Amino acid sequence: MPVQIQPTPNPNAHKYTAVGLRFAGPLNVATAEQAADHPLAARLFALENVYNVFLVQDFVTVNKVAEAAWELVDGQVVPIIEEFLEGR
Repeated sequence: MPVQIQPTPNPNAHKYTAVGLRFAGPLNVATAEQAADHPLAARLFALENVYNVFLVQDFVTVNKVAEAAWELVDGQVVPIIEEFLEGR
């Protein structure tokens, strides 16, 4: 099943879900240092237009800077999640 993208009430946040996406506990990443210990969080947080990543249960929420287009951000986030799932 492909990665599903859902808007959230926050116009600068999207929720990403996919079969097989599971996390042991919540992780809210607001700095590169916080992301360093989690391979998916680190790759997502390293994207130029991303300023926050939240991993919880079976989904990922990514916050982007207001100026960035969702087409660009989604186009970067989805392949990273797919690669993460393939590597499990």
